[in-house]
Amino acid sequence: MSQPSLEFPESAVWIGSAHPFDLHEAYLCFRSPANWHLERQSDQAELFITADSRYKLWVNGQFVARGPARCYPETQSVDRLDVTPYLQAGFNTLAVQVYQPGYSHFAYVHRGAAGLLAHLVCDGQSVLATNVNWLTRRDPSFAALVPRVSIYGSGVEDRDLNLADNWTDPHGLYDDATWAAARLVAPVGGYPWTNLRLRSLPLLTEREIPLTLLETHLLAFSPPRLLASPDPHLALREGWLAATPQADPVQDSGWFRAGLNSGESFYWLFDLGRDFAGQGWVEIEGAGGQEQLAVSYAEKIRDDQLVLSDPETYCRVRLTDRFRLRPGSQEAETFALRGGRYLLFQLVGPTGPDFRLRFHARVAEYPLEITHPLTPHDPLLADIMTICETTFHACLQDGFVDSTWRESSQWVGDALPQSLIMAAVSDDVRPLRQVIEMAAQGAYPDGVLPSVLPGEVHAYTIVDYNFTWVELLHLYQKLTADYEFVSQMWPILVKMLDRFQQDLNPNGLLLSQPGRRLFLDWAPLARTEPSAVYNLHYVLALQRASQLADTLNLATDEAAMWQARTIALQAAIRATFWEQGRWYDDVARSTFSQLAAALAVLTETSPPDEHLALLEAIAARSLDPADEPAPDKMVLASPFMHHYLFEALRQGGRSDQVIEIIRLRWGRWVQAGYPTTWENWNVDFPDGSQCHAFSAHPRYYLAEIVRDQGGI
Repeated sequence: MSQPSLEFPESAVWIGSAHPFDLHEAYLCFRSPANWHLERQSDQAELFITADSRYKLWVNGQFVARGPARCYPETQSVDRLDVTPYLQAGFNTLAVQVYQPGYSHFAYVHRGAAGLLAHLVCDGQSVLATNVNWLTRRDPSFAALVPRVSIYGSGVEDRDLNLADNWTDPHGLYDDATWAAARLVAPVGGYPWTNLRLRSLPLLTEREIPLTLLETHLLAFSPPRLLASPDPHLALREGWLAATPQADPVQDSGWFRAGLNSGESFYWLFDLGRDFAGQGWVEIEGAGGQEQLAVSYAEKIRDDQLVLSDPETYCRVRLTDRFRLRPGSQEAETFALRGGRYLLFQLVGPTGPDFRLRFHARVAEYPLEITHPLTPHDPLLADIMTICETTFHACLQDGFVDSTWRESSQWVGDALPQSLIMAAVSDDVRPLRQVIEMAAQGAYPDGVLPSVLPGEVHAYTIVDYNFTWVELLHLYQKLTADYEFVSQMWPILVKMLDRFQQDLNPNGLLLSQPGRRLFLDWAPLARTEPSAVYNLHYVLALQRASQLADTLNLATDEAAMWQARTIALQAAIRATFWEQGRWYDDVARSTFSQLAAALAVLTETSPPDEHLALLEAIAARSLDPADEPAPDKMVLASPFMHHYLFEALRQGGRSDQVIEIIRLRWGRWVQAGYPTTWENWNVDFPDGSQCHAFSAHPRYYLAEIVRDQGGI
C-alpha cells in the first residue's frame, strides 16, 4: 500500500476541553459525534491521531493504542493506526482520553496548550475528523492536586473510581449531560503544533506477563494521617516498612481474598523477573466502595529489603498510584505506563465477605527484530551477552531510554552505547536517527544541543553530550551512508562546534559554559577546570567531524579549520595534563583516570610510543576487582565509559584483554544472578538502578571481537 499523505482535511482541527485552563494534571475525555456512522464496513480504515501530551484510544469500546511517540510540539509525532478490525457498518464510537500534565519533564515539553487531532480515512476517503462536534469533559475520577513523580516524569495518579463511568463503551451507561462541545484550540499547522510528522518508530507492543508472588505483609492499623495522605507514595512506603510478613494467602485461580477491618492494610509483592516498562492492574469483585488500592514500582531488593524510592533522596521520585474503589466489580488501571522489576500492591480495608481481587502486569516493548544473533562458546560470555540484550530490550521504548524504572529518559550521551548495541543485534537504525534529529530540533539559539530528548531541562544541559552527538552522526553515516540526512544535519554540526570556540581560556583550553554541566559520569575523577576529559572529548568530536567531511566531501574549508583547532588544542592539553607517564584530570593533579588516558590514546594526543604503557595501565585497573578509589591509583571508569576504554584497547590490538575485563566486571552480575546490567559498579545509593542500557555495550564488543577473531 502506498504511503498516504499526512495532510489533514480542512474540517480537521485541534480540539480541547471546554475550558482553556484545563492544563494542570488534566485527564480529558473525547467522544466522536453521536450521530456519526459508516455506510458500510470498510476494507481499509486508517486513523491518523496525535495528542498533547498523551492519549489512549478505544474504538467501539475496544482498546486500540496509546501514543504519540515522544516529540517536541513543534514537530508533533502523528500515529497511523489500522483500525479496520474495530469498525462496523452503522454506528461507531471513537473514545480518546488525553492527559496533559501542564508542565515539561524529561520526556515531554509543555507549551501551554492541550489538544487532540485525529483524522479517519476509510477506503481512501476522509470520513471523520476532530472538530467542535465532538463531545468532551474533564475526567472527574482523577485528582488534580497530586504530587509530581519528579522532574523525570508526570504526576502521581490518585483516582476515585466512584466518579468513573463507562464512557469508552458505545453502549455504556453514563450521563453525558455534563459533557460539552469540544473547543477549537488550533488549526492544523497552528502554534504550538506547527509541523506534523508521521511516527518514525514502530508502535510498542503490549502483552500480559506472569507475576511471581514473593511476600505478603499485613499492617494491622494504619494511622488516619496515612489513610488521608495526599501523597500515596509516602503513605504506602511508611505502611510497608511498618507491616509484618504473613503466610501466603490462599488463591483460587489467581484470585486473592483479604478480609480486612477498617484501617488494616495488606500488601502483595510480586517479581516480574527483570525490569519492564508497563503497569500493574487489578481485577476486583465484591468491593464495598470504601477500599483503597495502590500500586507501586520498585527495582531492587537490598539486604533482603525492598527498596522503595525516597523522595528526599537524589532522584526524588514517587512511583505509586492510588485508587478508591467503587461498590461492585471493576478494574483498577492507571493511564500511564511506568516501570520496574517489582510490583507492590497495597489494599486498605474494610473489605466485605465477597471481596476478592486478581493482579496483573501489562508490559510494553519495542518490536525488536534480532538479525545478528550471537552464541559465544564460552558459557560465561554467553550469559553476559544475554543480560546485555535483556537490558537493552527493556530500555528500548519510543526511542532509547536509560532506565525503565527511575526515569525512562532519552539522553543524548546514553544513545551512543545503546546505538552500538542495536547495530550489533539489528539493522534497525531508526532510534539512532531519532536521537540525532531530535537533538537538532531542540538546539539552543547559540547552537548548543539539549541533553534530554525531548526536554526543556536546562539544569541538565550536559555540554559534553554535544561531542557525543557528533559521534552519533558519524556512526549513523557509517551504518547507513545516508548522505542526504547527514547533509541536513551539517549546519547544526558547524554552528555547534563553532560555539565552543568561545569557551577557550588564554592557554587554549576549553572551559565549561556558565550554568551548564561539564560532563555526566559516576566515576570519582576530578571535575575542576580546565578538565582533561572535557577537552579530550572535544578533540574527538573535531576529529569525527573532520572524518565526516572527508568521507562525504563536504565543506573542506571547515574540515581544515577543525584539523587546525585539533592540533592547537592537543598541544595545550598535553602541556597541561601530561606528566611522568600519566594523564591527569585537572591542573592540580588530584586524580588521573582511565577515561582521560583512553581518550588521549583514541585521539592520538598521546603519541604512539606512549600507547603501550597507557593501555597496560588501563587494562590492569579494570582487571583489578577493587572498585573503590585509592590515593595514587588510576580512577576506574564507570561501566558506560568503558566503551572508550574498549575502543582504545581494541585499537591497540588488545581484544583479549577486553574479553577478560568483560568476564570479570560484567561476569560478576551474571554470577550474582542479576538479569540486567547496572548503571554503576555499585548502586547501593537509594536511587541507583540495576537496569541501565548504557552499561550493556559489551554486547557490541563481543560481536566485534567475534567478527575480528572468528569466535570467542
